[in-house]
Amino acid sequence: MSTQAAPDAATAASASGPFAVAMIARQAIVNTQQAVIGHELFNRARSSGEHTATSDVLLMFTALSHTGAEELLGNKLIFINCTHETLAGGHLDLLNPDKVVLEIPPLGHTAVDEVNARLPILSALRERGFHLAFNHTVLESAYAPWLPLADYIKLDLSVLAPDQLAVLVRYAGRHSKAELIAEKVETAQQYDFAAGQGIALFQGYWFARPAVIEARVLTPAQACIIELINKVRQQASTEEIEEVLKKDPSLAFNLLRLINSAGFGLQHEITSLRQAVLLLGLKKLFRWAALLFTATRASGAPSSLGHTAVVRGRLMELLTLEILSQEDADQAFVTGIFSLLDVMLGMPMEAALGLLNLPAVVVAALLRHEGTLGDLLTLAQACEMNDDAAFDRAAHNLRLTSSQINLAHLQALAWADQFSEQ
Repeated sequence: MSTQAAPDAATAASASGPFAVAMIARQAIVNTQQAVIGHELFNRARSSGEHTATSDVLLMFTALSHTGAEELLGNKLIFINCTHETLAGGHLDLLNPDKVVLEIPPLGHTAVDEVNARLPILSALRERGFHLAFNHTVLESAYAPWLPLADYIKLDLSVLAPDQLAVLVRYAGRHSKAELIAEKVETAQQYDFAAGQGIALFQGYWFARPAVIEARVLTPAQACIIELINKVRQQASTEEIEEVLKKDPSLAFNLLRLINSAGFGLQHEITSLRQAVLLLGLKKLFRWAALLFTATRASGAPSSLGHTAVVRGRLMELLTLEILSQEDADQAFVTGIFSLLDVMLGMPMEAALGLLNLPAVVVAALLRHEGTLGDLLTLAQACEMNDDAAFDRAAHNLRLTSSQINLAHLQALAWADQFSEQ
């Protein structure tokens, strides 16, 4: 869902040493007493200074890992713009859903089968406790299956005429239990009219312009992340994992920021690395560390490497879910993420893999393209290189159709693009 572009902010100071700067903007959502009930978060593109409205739960992951929860969110609801491609991403596992509102965009095409195809994912998110918000298109007949899932419906005053707004408010009141939010409220007249229609929540310049927060982000060293990944893979004791985290203040810093974020909904601040590890769990800790690794690289390595690795990992994960189990999909994700390990570390792949404790099937795929994971890696590389012959061979071996592969590739590109924006 679109939001108003934030005003220009002062240029962030140049990153230095182990620090980088993340730009996150938030805009208040208020009630009729003008008390803040929540904030919508969105990313600020550092290169152009423009607001990007495609940020989703990956922004949430970055915000909670790197920014003080009290500074950014307080104890209010968090509204996050989503894309359908990334709703099934593993980052949602890192969040306590109680305070998170996922803003679900309309589809490009509103065929009934497409709407119904998305319904199980949306229903599962709501069953897990996430709140769902939609824009006014959810009131169209094509989206009738989604309407019972709506906790909030946003009505954009910049595109809805007063008579349209009145009709939609009445329809929503009869056919849903959602709370209505008037957004893009820029004048007292707009506020008075919307309130007069019975709308009780508001967002827009009339109340508050988006505020930009600069979060200083520590970048952990590759060696410590590799050691952490190994300990997790070995199912090492909490004490052993804690010792690794203590070696690199940036790793400890990022983990404690994540655990103490509003997304986890904890009543008391966690200051113990041991408690943080126990709360997150080994599976989530591994995925967090693997994604964190893609953001680091050896001196001189191109910055696009991490993005390519994330695309491969997500593409292979999505395709594996078409033919195998979730456990197999997890291994496919790991294979893709580490498929450029040699370039990231500046050493031969065999030597690089010697640093990590990875499953034998993953190592075989990375070194020799063996097995199903090897075919998936070949397929991912063929998609990058437009190698039709390799594409056809791998697709045949995996019994995947071109349409399945192309859709998964588009979804993986969108997912990785939003991760790399952070």
